[in-house]
Amino acid sequence: MDTAHEQLLRSHGLRVTATRLAVLDAVTHTPHADSETVLSHVRRHIGTASVQTIYDALNTFATRGLMNRIEPAGHPARYEMRVGDNHHHLVCRTCGSVEDIDCTVGHSPCLTPTDDHGYDIDLAEVTFWGTCPRCRSTQAATVMD
Repeated sequence: MDTAHEQLLRSHGLRVTATRLAVLDAVTHTPHADSETVLSHVRRHIGTASVQTIYDALNTFATRGLMNRIEPAGHPARYEMRVGDNHHHLVCRTCGSVEDIDCTVGHSPCLTPTDDHGYDIDLAEVTFWGTCPRCRSTQAATVMD
């Protein structure tokens, strides 16, 4: 019987390979993973994989809509399995951790610009920036020393 990841690949017309399954598993178990994290996971689970193969799989999956690629300014691209709901992200300026935030207002695309310049808008991306609780605690402890 096919696993959910095998079915997902087939439903998008993609060949099922050990590497592709391991990439999907990595992103499923580590939301907002960067490519290095995915590569490490894949190598731990199937032994060997080239960097290029991982990049190719991630790009294919993001392009085909199997996963979402987010690219916070100044940070490496991150990947997540949460797709199709037009959610947003919160990024820590200090450590780069990423959290999901549901749509801020209303229905997709969540935000309506004052002038759409004739575009048919179907997606709004919002990135909230701040300092996560762990980094704030670390910073506070450093100040106290």
